[in-house]
Amino acid sequence: MRHVYECPLRWADLDLLGHVNNVAHVDVLQEARIDMLRSHGATPDGPAPLTRGSVVVRLEVSYVAPLRLRRHVRVEMWTSEVRAGAFTLDYEVTAGRSSSDDTEREVVLRARTLLAPYDFDADRPRRLTHAEREGLSAFLEPGEPVRRARPSPGPAAWTDVPTAVRFSDVDVFGHVNNVAYVELFQEARIRTFSELMAGVPEGTPPMSVVVARTDVDYLRPVLFRGEPYRTRTRVEEVRRTSFVLVSELDDPTEEPPENGGPGPLARARVVVVGFDPEAQRAAVPPAPYLEVLRSRLTP
Repeated sequence: MRHVYECPLRWADLDLLGHVNNVAHVDVLQEARIDMLRSHGATPDGPAPLTRGSVVVRLEVSYVAPLRLRRHVRVEMWTSEVRAGAFTLDYEVTAGRSSSDDTEREVVLRARTLLAPYDFDADRPRRLTHAEREGLSAFLEPGEPVRRARPSPGPAAWTDVPTAVRFSDVDVFGHVNNVAYVELFQEARIRTFSELMAGVPEGTPPMSVVVARTDVDYLRPVLFRGEPYRTRTRVEEVRRTSFVLVSELDDPTEEPPENGGPGPLARARVVVVGFDPEAQRAAVPPAPYLEVLRSRLTP
């Protein structure tokens, strides 16, 4: 059994190419997830515990095809793994004329989230209750377990960007919402890319890009404050039509990990693809852009 949710889209969800922005896609996943947990986990004492007591540990999103503005998108969800203290939800987002018209069904996104139940009163993780495990198991379609990423060893050519948190980024639990992390990484990525492309010779044709995949590991809560955090971004890989950027969100007031500090608050790995807006398909970026990116590759 799968849970189905039809999420309305907004004009503000669009990017410069007229596509639904990659961050807005993640917001759609969150809306679908809350609808699923709220619809199937309510108790006589109140709403579903998992809607008010779970945190996202890892997010994996593959953007299959560009999505233009429409009235709504259809999200199918199921559970691929249930553990004692965590569970994994899988998503498939499709666009079509109607929710029942399979002939027009087009997959635009596939995603997975690893979530952990959390006791916010005690500020610590907890185990799933028997009722929660039963509710999640009703949607079980066993799949591969989600593996959290490990940091790459060795030195890296980081580009640092101050990262300010807005009050609107904070959720009802007082933490920065999981969708806002993706937006913060996007802001830092755009700033980093602009700085890197300053080295491209004048007269080089402009380059359009789209995000093909985003993976985020949520390591520690980020709180609202006046002082900015910091996002460090580096080039991990350069391919023929795409490149990979890795980012870490951390607190510059803390000691670095090599001095015993706690390490980053979150990590992200993003695959960016060159794009031809007229043909609406992947394209090889102009050589000068790729040369600049290769010059910043981590040894």
